[in-house]
Amino acid sequence: MKLLKAVLLIVALVAALGGGYLLGIRSPAGHDHGSPQLGSGTRQEAEEQKQQYTCGMHPFVIQDEPGLCPICGMALTPLKPGAGGSQQQAAAVTKWRSPMDPGYVRDAPGKDYMGHDLVPVTDGSGSGGGEITIDPVTAQNMGVRTEPVVRRKLVKTIRTVGMLTYEEGRQFSVNSKIDGWIEKLHVNQEGQMVKKGQPLMEIYSPELVAAQQEFLLALENSRRQLSNPVTEVVQSSERLLEAARTRLKYWDISPGQINAIERSGQITKTMTLYSPHTGVVSMKKALQGMRIMAGEELLQVSDISTIWVNADIFEYELPWVKVGQTARVELPFAAGRVFEGKITYIYPYLKNETRTAGARIELVNPGLELKPDMYATVNIDAGAVDEALAVPVNAVLNSGKGQTVFVARGDGRYEPRQVKTGVVDDSGYVQIVSGLSEGESVVVSAQFMLDSESTLREAVQKMMAPAGAGEKAGAAPEQGGPAAAPGAKDKAGDLEDLFK
Repeated sequence: MKLLKAVLLIVALVAALGGGYLLGIRSPAGHDHGSPQLGSGTRQEAEEQKQQYTCGMHPFVIQDEPGLCPICGMALTPLKPGAGGSQQQAAAVTKWRSPMDPGYVRDAPGKDYMGHDLVPVTDGSGSGGGEITIDPVTAQNMGVRTEPVVRRKLVKTIRTVGMLTYEEGRQFSVNSKIDGWIEKLHVNQEGQMVKKGQPLMEIYSPELVAAQQEFLLALENSRRQLSNPVTEVVQSSERLLEAARTRLKYWDISPGQINAIERSGQITKTMTLYSPHTGVVSMKKALQGMRIMAGEELLQVSDISTIWVNADIFEYELPWVKVGQTARVELPFAAGRVFEGKITYIYPYLKNETRTAGARIELVNPGLELKPDMYATVNIDAGAVDEALAVPVNAVLNSGKGQTVFVARGDGRYEPRQVKTGVVDDSGYVQIVSGLSEGESVVVSAQFMLDSESTLREAVQKMMAPAGAGEKAGAAPEQGGPAAAPGAKDKAGDLEDLFK
């Protein structure tokens, strides 16, 4: 009996121990006493690392969750940690810069030419938030290349087009000072070569016949009065003769023709018009038998031994073009040949059709191979700039308000800097008047992508800067990390209403 009780006691004890063990290994849900609890400091760090999203087209739109831009509808992109300036050290504000144009810098707060508030540039930021940092792999994928700023000789050549034309001072008009008819025409076609003094046409005019008769009568009267003892009568007859002679001269009757009439005592039915200069007949209206009026232009004789080239010069090229510069003229009909001349005149007005000014170039044409109205290619040596500070043309970004380059500062850092440019030479280099120093490296490719990244980061920094940064110089960010600037969402809402 006692043995039975002992056995039962042992069984009960074993059962109790087993049940306690089973109850011990099964703890209630949510009571893991062995797992550590998150402290307040860890939760704060998690909140600081919270991902935010922004719009690539409107960087002032910043949201805590992914979605669409309320203005343009583009998908928001993740904002990189630190892009808003969380790593920025507190420093004194020295300059104020435009968030949209990094080259726009002022000494006091205000607005830029686009109406944006200027952001502070601190001593420690270098470029006021416009400076960006890109790792070498990304820079290589973007195709970023740099070249040093060097001093070199810049040669400026203006290449333009022109047209050959007559020299205005060597064009002569042939006309009659009396009414009449063309009895005989000695020149029958345009382009015919004539020499000075060569007969061109013979004109019949009743007025001319009457004037010759008056001259012969005055001549006869003057001869009769030579024996008259009255001096006044003799002088009067001489004055009448001289008046009749002068009348014939005014009608372009040559002294030789007048002397011939005086010797023969006979009038001529026609008057001959002679060529005033050696050249070619560039215009012909006269026809044999045609009635003409006094002053009517019948022929035009042009001397093309010297010819003009009128070259078109654009407005921005005018400061480089001067009288006396050498110009090289090439023509399609003479491939490989170059005709050199000097600029003799620059017209003081612009052509409305082309918005160009004319530069006159004189060319000697002894063989008459250059023809008026030919098209020409003109190269003008506009001078050179020695030892000019220069960079490649494609390194300069033109924003409409100025020129900007990206300076490589090492360690993947790139700074946008405003420059002033001068002459652009034929080899693709542009003169830097101010803004760069010799030896600095500038980006010559992929700078548009750098400009976009710089603008985006600076705009984000402006929206996420601590309140009062523009009022108190040297204000440091709070320990809890940067937050969106007050009113940022209100600005986004206002712009959204504006674009609706």
